Amino acid sequence: MTNQRIFALLAATTASTIYGINHTIAKGLMPDVIKPFGFILLRVSGAAVIFWILSLFFPSEKVERRDWFRFVICAFFGMVLNMLAFFKGLSLSTPINSSVIITVSPVLLLVLSAFILKERITWVKTLGIFLGLGGALVLILFGLKEQPNAPNIPLGNLLFIINATSYSIYLILVKPLVPKYSSITLMKFLFLFAFLINLPIGISEFTEVAWASLPFEDLWKLGFVVLCTTVMTYLLNIYALKQLSPSTIGAFIYLQPVIAVIFAVIVGADSLTTLRIGAAVLIFLGVYLSTIKRARKFSN
Repeated sequence: MTNQRIFALLAATTASTIYGINHTIAKGLMPDVIKPFGFILLRVSGAAVIFWILSLFFPSEKVERRDWFRFVICAFFGMVLNMLAFFKGLSLSTPINSSVIITVSPVLLLVLSAFILKERITWVKTLGIFLGLGGALVLILFGLKEQPNAPNIPLGNLLFIINATSYSIYLILVKPLVPKYSSITLMKFLFLFAFLINLPIGISEFTEVAWASLPFEDLWKLGFVVLCTTVMTYLLNIYALKQLSPSTIGAFIYLQPVIAVIFAVIVGADSLTTLRIGAAVLIFLGVYLSTIKRARKFSN
């Protein structure tokens, strides 16, 4: 295994760890401190500013005319639809539910790769797909009990599925751009387009926030989401994509429920139930069956 591949694996691991912690931190800020769509505008605007400042210290790259449309589409799926669905879902559901449901992403990547990249799906992978989606549906259809700060768990869980699907599409679409441009060039334009698309969606919720009176505890959590969950994770995943396939990156999502559950239970933000454990088993089994051969393929 080369050093570059090792660093890519470490980058993907770090990104998933940050995402796992983010489930609880972001949940604690919504909706009292900031509402979900306003939160997304803060994320993409903050990230756009940071990446454009960073770009001043790197060589400027010219983007080919034919790639601009792909930039816009990648921004929509990677920084608009998936973020809006995730944060709105998180405001309606729970951190553990979100971390469990998004583990269907590797399954979704497999299905999308079959349609977009014409990859073959075996009967074992088909079984895995149905088991994984079945586990997600268990949480969506039977996680009906409301909890404090989780007013509509089924709808929130459904939005997590949309989030996972959108991010899977992003990973596939952005892959051809990764070897052509530097990570900074990619991120500065992707987040610029994401900011422009999100602006009319989140501006009203963004302006509702009493920014001047926010306590330090809320400010550092907002900063964590912008700097770590947004800037660092997207940079780390783009770096990892230079060495790894989208499906391999997707496999690191398995770490998120472990990190998210431990963190959420420790801080008292969520709890485990028999239903969630059973749904998680179905999802993990489905993901394992649908990606086991693929994982072997990229382990050389």
